[in-house]
Parts: sequence; C-alpha cells; structure tokens
Amino acid sequence: MSSASPALSQTARRRVSARIGGIAESATLAVDAKAKALKAAGRPVIGFGAGEPDFPTPPHIVDAAQGACVDPRNHRYTPAAGLPELKEAVAAKTARDSGYDIKAAQVLITNGGKQAVFQAFATLVDPGDEVLLPAPYWTTYPECITLAGGTPVVVLTDERSGYLPSVEQLEAARTERTKVLLWCSPSNPSGAVAPPELVAEVGRWAVQHGIWVITDEIYEHLVYDGVRAESLPVAVPELADTCVVVNGVAKTYAMTGWRVGWMVGPADVIKAASNLQSHLSSNVCNVAQRAALAAVAGPLDAVVEMRTAFDRRRKTIVELLSAIPGVSCPTPHGAFYVYASVGDLLGKELRGQRPATSVELAALILEHAEVAVVPGEAFGTPGYFRLSYALGDEDLRTGVERMGALLTEAK
Repeated sequence: MSSASPALSQTARRRVSARIGGIAESATLAVDAKAKALKAAGRPVIGFGAGEPDFPTPPHIVDAAQGACVDPRNHRYTPAAGLPELKEAVAAKTARDSGYDIKAAQVLITNGGKQAVFQAFATLVDPGDEVLLPAPYWTTYPECITLAGGTPVVVLTDERSGYLPSVEQLEAARTERTKVLLWCSPSNPSGAVAPPELVAEVGRWAVQHGIWVITDEIYEHLVYDGVRAESLPVAVPELADTCVVVNGVAKTYAMTGWRVGWMVGPADVIKAASNLQSHLSSNVCNVAQRAALAAVAGPLDAVVEMRTAFDRRRKTIVELLSAIPGVSCPTPHGAFYVYASVGDLLGKELRGQRPATSVELAALILEHAEVAVVPGEAFGTPGYFRLSYALGDEDLRTGVERMGALLTEAK
C-alpha cells in the first residue's frame, strides 16, 4: 500500500481549522477564570477582570423566569428571531431610552450581546472588507471581524484624547475597502462617553462616505456626571439605513448569566441575520427571554440603585489609582471600568524583575499582590490596565491598596 502524500499527511494532522485555531481566548474571561481558580485554591485573590455587576438580578425579573419555567409555552421551540412580545418590548424600550423609533421587525433577539456582535459582522462583512476599530477596543471585536473574513484597521487613541477617536483619524484610516466602523460609547474598556457633537460628526462622516456603523450601546444606562450617551442613528437619522445597534440586558439589569442580547437595524439586514441564527442556535432560551421581557418592560429603579453604587466606586478607584506613583488614571464617565496608564512603571525593577510589558507587570501583581487586572495588550494598547469596579466596595479598596503597596517598590 502506498503511503499518503506529504500534503495529505499534513492536512490530516491539522486537527483544528486555521480559521478557528487563530482565535485567541477572551483575555477578560481568562483573567477572571485564573483569579477564581486561585481563590478556590485558598489564595485571597481579588479580581478586577470581568465586567460583571456584583448585584443579584432584580427580584421581579427572577419571578418572571420562575413563572416561565412552569408555562408549557416555554417548553417548545419558538421563533428563531425571538419571542414576538420581547421584540415589541425591545422596540418600545429603544424608543423610550434612546429616542430611536423602530419596528419589531427590525429586532433580532440573540444569545447575549456577543452573539449580536458576531452576527452583525457576519451579516455585513465580506472577505477583503476593512473595519475601522478604535482602540482601546473590547477584546471580542477583532476576533469577530476576522471570523467574518474582514480586516480590523486599528485607530489608536489614548488618555490625551479621552480615548475618543477624531473624525480626522477615521478619515486617515479610511480606504476604498472600508465597509464598517465599530463604535462603542459608553466604552468598554475605557469608560469613555462620546459627547453628542462628536457622535453627530462621526455619523455625518459615515453617511458621506457610505460606511456602515455597528454601534454597541450595552452600557447606555451607566453614565455619570450628568453625561448622556447619544445614539448614533438618533443623532444622525439619515444613518439609520446603514447602522446596526447591538445591546442587551447583561450590564443594565445585572443579567450577565441570562444571555439575552439583541440586534437592531434595517429590516433586510435583520432578516439575513435571523436566517443565520436559525441555523446557528435557533431561538434563545425561552425562560431567559421571558426574564428579559420583564426587565426591558419594567421599571428602572434597580438600575438607578446600581448606578449610584458604581458611581461611588468609580470615584474611589480613580482616587486610589491616581495616588500610586507611575500610574495615570483618567476619570471615566461611563460603564464600570477604569483604563489606567502604567507605561511609566515598565522597565523598572520590581521584586527582582524588570517587566517590559503590561502583561508581565500584571503577572507580577497577580503573584505578589494577589490582584488580577487585565493588561492593555488585550485591548490593542499595551502599557495600560483595565480594572472593573463592578465589585464590592471593600474588595475594591483592599485590592487597589495591595496593588499600590507593591508598585511603590518599583525603582
């Protein structure tokens, strides 16, 4: 029997496709998992990694889910694009919260905001298309762009601009292959909130050049200091036909584990994305959809309480981080993250080592201070740390003080 050709043997040895093999693990979830594993092993690790409210889901939402469990309607397949009543409620909530009037046919219910992001790129992007991606960016965006066959084109920002890109920067990055701009305000990871005038300017620029916008509004309710999160298709109505809004219940209602998000966009795009979802996952869990219905159709009282706590923690963490020599921490106006510059600490001696990157510095902090942070490499901007302040006040203070005590040794 003849042996297989070298090419065939190499193909046979490739157990994972190049497309999937090239995906990096979510850095934020990896940091959170490592912190939890160390805690389970008995180490008093405090984790600032995951963007997850430490509050329980509000009782009226849990009650709705419990009732849904015993309702036989929820024991069967339902429409792949979402429960009709939930789609109607999302349309009403969108008009109420952002002033964007849409129809239920423009809504697709997804398994969390991540699926909405993935499907938005998969529906709009062809191989060879370029996507403008302001950095720092959420770690999942570039992976979704690449999986869709697109090319992320990073537009760098830093603390000097408030982590906000200018239209001039976007224009400099635009080419004839530019198809989409990813927009996220309030931002993960920086907490930046684009002012209304910048939102309008970006929207008009996108319309002028025929560029689609995918805008992530999942932190829309988490804003502080009187700042308002402006929705792009509201600021520039003529953009609505080339704009997809992604959102969900995870952050606003402390429902990260329920996995309900949505896409809003032109009816033809939503229909195409619904066709994809009909093969990818079919309907979202009906019990979770019923819980989401109670969330979006209900009062925002619990949201106000959580935002008050986040605001208090925001002020505390900025004050504590800013007191550490070599750390620069701008005050964020949205979400529940700070994005602190630690570039001045790189290369300095610390516990017998000279960390050259924020990845190495984060590893030292985890080992010697037992504090988990996410290095800026995960968000496209080395030399920074993202810390979530969606954790208890005592842990927040203790964790930053531990980290500060270690970093003051750097010389």
